[in-house]
Amino acid sequence: MNASSVAATNSTIVRARFSLWTVIRAYFAIVSRLLPDLARRQAERLFTAPPRYAGRRGQAFAARPAVLLVHGWGGRGIQMGEFVAPLVASGRRVVWFDQPGHGESGRGPVALPNFVHAVHALAATHGPFEAAIGHSLGAAALGLALRGGLERGRVVLVSAPASLNEHAHKFARMLGITPSIREAMRQRLERRYDVSFAEIDRIDELARLDLPALFVHDVADTEVPFEDALRLSAHMHHARLIKTYGLGHRRILRDRAVVGAIVNFIRGDVAELPAEVPALPRPAPIY
Repeated sequence: MNASSVAATNSTIVRARFSLWTVIRAYFAIVSRLLPDLARRQAERLFTAPPRYAGRRGQAFAARPAVLLVHGWGGRGIQMGEFVAPLVASGRRVVWFDQPGHGESGRGPVALPNFVHAVHALAATHGPFEAAIGHSLGAAALGLALRGGLERGRVVLVSAPASLNEHAHKFARMLGITPSIREAMRQRLERRYDVSFAEIDRIDELARLDLPALFVHDVADTEVPFEDALRLSAHMHHARLIKTYGLGHRRILRDRAVVGAIVNFIRGDVAELPAEVPALPRPAPIY
């Protein structure tokens, strides 16, 4: 297949996805007004249904508990696989898994509280862990678990979101549902999981945590804004931030420089931890 064919195929895929969301938004625009309860139920079902990860499947790999790897929404444990070999080589043992409703952990409705429960369960059955690395919603789950008393020596939060409420607003805009339907969905989810979005969003509670933390986030992340990393890290006394360029929301997990920096942080080797990946050239001074 030549380059022009590839480009044509890619553009067709983009158009197909755009067309699908156009139809979905049009549908919800009508149903939200005519049958609001139906719209709320269907929006809630979509909000708690993670997309199926279409990447690599996991292979048998010796894993010993010491560092916990927590993938994000719609992912699988294999997404965190680039960290396993260097962590094992550094003398660490690694636990990685598929979140509830993801990969080999089955299907069904799932939300952030389920992620948090999974982290606590693994700490009880496979811990203690000296460190943890979380990506996206998995990073949010780690933050909530830490606020809930989970013990960690070091934590790395990659592409971490700062607000579930903001995520719900973005989701509602994507579907085209009305604010009243969005709020009805939120209230139902809060009752189901016995926790409010406002309580989840209390990121100021991170200030109570006394542990080394590393945030890694791409400036052009289109799923979770880079500003979220700034907001979260500002609340943690021992936090460091690595800013990346051109890696987006998922490729950041496969970048060698990012993986190397995170592994060094887990090892406690932070003397030459980069502030940016890749390091950008500095302009020459003007005299």
